[in-house]
Amino acid sequence: QFGRTEVIDNTLNPDFVRKFIMDYFFEERENLRFDFYDVDSKSPNLSKHDFLGQMFCTLGEIVGSQGSRLEKSIVGIPGKKCGTVIVTAEELGCCRDSVLMQFCANKLDKKDFFGKSDPFLVFHRSNEDGSFTICHKTEVVKNTLNPVWQAFKISVRALCNGDYDRTIKVEVYDWDRDGSHDFIGEFTTSYRELSRGQSQFNVYDVINPKKKGKKKKYVNSGTVTLLSFLIETEVSFLDYIKGGTQINFTVAIDFTASNGNPSQPTSLHYMNPYQLNAYGMALRAVGEIIQDYDSDKMFPALGFGARLPPDGRVSHEFALNGNPQNPYCHGIDGVMEAYYRSLKSVQLYGPTNFAPVINHVARYAASVKDGSQYFVLLIITDGVISDMAQTKESIVNASKLPMSIIIVGVGPAEFDAMEELDGDVVRISSRGRFAERDIVQFVPFRDYIDRSGNHVLSMARLAKDVLAEIPEQFLSYMRVRGIKPLPAPPPYTPPIHVLQTQI
Repeated sequence: QFGRTEVIDNTLNPDFVRKFIMDYFFEERENLRFDFYDVDSKSPNLSKHDFLGQMFCTLGEIVGSQGSRLEKSIVGIPGKKCGTVIVTAEELGCCRDSVLMQFCANKLDKKDFFGKSDPFLVFHRSNEDGSFTICHKTEVVKNTLNPVWQAFKISVRALCNGDYDRTIKVEVYDWDRDGSHDFIGEFTTSYRELSRGQSQFNVYDVINPKKKGKKKKYVNSGTVTLLSFLIETEVSFLDYIKGGTQINFTVAIDFTASNGNPSQPTSLHYMNPYQLNAYGMALRAVGEIIQDYDSDKMFPALGFGARLPPDGRVSHEFALNGNPQNPYCHGIDGVMEAYYRSLKSVQLYGPTNFAPVINHVARYAASVKDGSQYFVLLIITDGVISDMAQTKESIVNASKLPMSIIIVGVGPAEFDAMEELDGDVVRISSRGRFAERDIVQFVPFRDYIDRSGNHVLSMARLAKDVLAEIPEQFLSYMRVRGIKPLPAPPPYTPPIHVLQTQI
């Protein structure tokens, strides 16, 4: 149990206020269950109250719904309509802002015997216990009592831990070569004060407490002025999803003869009635997470490396559902069904060519570069790639497009070529051109087989590793193109229930 809402008395249309803060991971399937009760007494024991039904979903489903608002039926009492529930999610934002600030000073105390001072600033944030932690030092400006420091960028979290009224202490020093920097003075401020920008409020007296104690007429040891204050919000993956960006998921399955005869238990394509084969497991593991971000849940599913009926021609880009004009399958279950059906009708052949399916998805990705859609291609393969040069060329071209490629290697083959395509160690290139960004993630399926035979665990681990890089790859595309997320649709406001009275 993660938590409970407050109890709202005497209503069938409650609007709950309590929020729950959870960690969100794109690459994990986070299953949630909401149980509804009619509270009859003060007892915390749920069995003492009437059960009204429940709703199951994933956190990804809520986040991936339009405006991150999910409306779903409540179920659990046979033969009874239990109503609906609306769940909304929002990302906690204060931790993502950074600030660009610039300061200058006037008439600082002269500390050096020869020449003027060499001033620099040190910023400290205050902690809960009253102590201070250094969070930024400016550069030293040599030989001046009226320095202008360069603008610097700092995260709001580092500056004040997201608490706008927390004290920020700033010390002014005169730099000395031997490291015994002379203290000129200090002042305090807060994020809220600084955020007023350049104004009379942001001119600070630099005070040296020792001097203040000694000299009656002491005013200050100079002043520091805020010249500019600019807030920059780092946009996140969820900002785009909330603004309506769709993730389009395409599957490509290797039907080359090296997989072994599908009717034999040794084959990687063997259809065991009791458990999924490696292809099915990889497909389900990745697909079940990505499908939460695709509103129509229609996925193109392709095969490559097989001879197709009726004439036995070899294809490296065929629709698993047998319909080249419309290769879309409904949901991951639809993809699995089409995969099993095509295993019965096509003949496993070869060679192992990746370029055609990569180019297939790239054609779609090239037609929508405005940030409204992003394409993820999952290639599941057993092996040694035959068209390495063409594949590299395709990947270098695709690195300019809104797409990512996931390759899952199944079976015992050597996957050296796949590691090369992954480009984590050496950025992939083709004919002297380097990929604009890293868009390929390769994992060998055998690393995830759970020794105890717990497939749920191995699928979760596989999905986690395979999908972990997607949000960053997605953001790198949007950043390079300067595409900002669209505003989320307005928040849901519940209809006002009019009480009708009988006269």
